[in-house]
Amino acid sequence: MSRYFQSVSLSDVGLHRSENEDSAWAGLTILAVADGLGGHAAGEIASSLAIHKISKLEKNSFTERNAETSVVDTFLDINKSLAETMKNKSELRGMGTTLTALILGKEKLYLAHLGDSRAYLIRSGKISQLTKDHTVVQELLEQGRISADEIDGHPQRSFVTKALMGAVQGERPDFNVVDELAGDIFLLCSDGLAGVVEEKKIIKIVETHGVSEEALSELKALAYKKGAPDNLTIILATINSNKNTIPGYIGAAQGGER
Repeated sequence: MSRYFQSVSLSDVGLHRSENEDSAWAGLTILAVADGLGGHAAGEIASSLAIHKISKLEKNSFTERNAETSVVDTFLDINKSLAETMKNKSELRGMGTTLTALILGKEKLYLAHLGDSRAYLIRSGKISQLTKDHTVVQELLEQGRISADEIDGHPQRSFVTKALMGAVQGERPDFNVVDELAGDIFLLCSDGLAGVVEEKKIIKIVETHGVSEEALSELKALAYKKGAPDNLTIILATINSNKNTIPGYIGAAQGGER
């Protein structure tokens, strides 16, 4: 039996940004969120490039044999394209993007990730973060140099340690197989949601409204209530045999491939 993502999504500029540098793809077998870095339009170019390239994996049929190689190679290709773009356009130097992607294979679900966007699993009234934040504060937390309570107010809270930045070697993404059960809900988001709205409030909304536009609206409203300091992008999804979702680009990626 074929399996597909059934999803709803949104991307919003927030209250304190002039441009939306987030991009996303909500497809039938690929979900991805990218948060652009660099400002002055460079971030939106980087995130859009990443999303358009990762979305092309929709054409592939993934198995345990080929999934990791194909996805990791795509991340490295994105990194190479960013390097070439910055070489040709000096005003874009310093741009980069996070990228978090869920990939639905024939038998399994895969997750690839770089940066501080997040993927969550919501199951049986509990929420679990599937990704690890590649940030300075996460490293400090793991080293025992700060406590979890100190993260929100830390001056280096937004400093990303790994992302797609056009580096010579290229960053290899975290790549994992995700255990899934019937009824699981997946949430992908940029830090405009994850860095603002508490997990306990996220799960309360999703448990109440499921994968729906109502859930998206309430999550956005909570982010706005907290000041919406950054762009926010959200994808809510479940997996079933229905081919109901119309695949589409979200946020900066709607402007076409850069």
